[in-house]
Amino acid sequence: MQPVESISATLASVDNVRAYLTGLQDAICSALEAVESGAGGEGAGAGHFLADAWAKGPEERLQGEGITRIMEGGLVFERAGCGFSHVRGAQLPPSATQHRPELAGAPFEAMGVSLVFHPRNPYVPTVHMNVRMISAGHPGQAPTRWFGGGLDLTPVYGFEQDAVDFHRGCRDALAPFGADLYPRFKTWCDEYFYLKHRDEQRGVGGIFFDDFCELPPEQSFAMLRSVGDSLLKAYLPIVARRQDTPYGEREVAFQRYRRGRYVEFNLVWDRGTHFGLQSGGRTESILLSMPPHACWSYQREDAQGSPEAALTREFLVRRDWL
Repeated sequence: MQPVESISATLASVDNVRAYLTGLQDAICSALEAVESGAGGEGAGAGHFLADAWAKGPEERLQGEGITRIMEGGLVFERAGCGFSHVRGAQLPPSATQHRPELAGAPFEAMGVSLVFHPRNPYVPTVHMNVRMISAGHPGQAPTRWFGGGLDLTPVYGFEQDAVDFHRGCRDALAPFGADLYPRFKTWCDEYFYLKHRDEQRGVGGIFFDDFCELPPEQSFAMLRSVGDSLLKAYLPIVARRQDTPYGEREVAFQRYRRGRYVEFNLVWDRGTHFGLQSGGRTESILLSMPPHACWSYQREDAQGSPEAALTREFLVRRDWL
């Protein structure tokens, strides 16, 4: 296979997007290592990210490079993955063209940062974030560029304050770019992070957007930066609030059961997972979102009035949190 020519030369800000994304990955991983250090995670390898640089050559279906950073066995985070990738391909996969049929079969370039953090303590919620830029165009045509991403919170045990604070952070990140964006992206998140086969929300939501280019390019990029920068502000105070909450075998068992739902969504419904696998991406990096332990129970029913039952009834529903 011949190398795919990069279309970044025609996009003046692509280098800036890449610089921002790699810097964001550095900042987020450093912040999590500081949380681990503060919790006493100074053992050999514990509480530190392994940086795994990778590259795909011209003989492969997808070309490009990236850095996958993974931390396992921490005191606060049982598993945390944060990956950067910058790839090019000969044609957009079907998952990326369902809303852009005119770009079917077009060469593309994509870069982004994607992360999922699975805490050890069941009272600390899992968080996911993705920020990305994709550009594509048929030969002889000016490429089309758009942004996507968002962040969302998935608790095992629900707390109103955590959900409200997280959504407030999402709203504040979008406020400078239009008062209509948070309610739109919040609804989009609720509709996207939904297990259709379970008729159940994945978590308490957040914001999600895709195919976004309605603002001028530099403003769209500024919005992406604001969303990316909001992750630590919105999430780390929740971690600090919950990480020392006592727990036992009951809570761990429920955590693993709820993680099973997380796996189901990522494999069955997540467009990012499908995009990566369909385009020939690096499987190990694509699946860094998977939890270290998960389980399934047949027709599990939690006792009325229990905190486990409250999760489904009060938190895994579409609500206005603000």
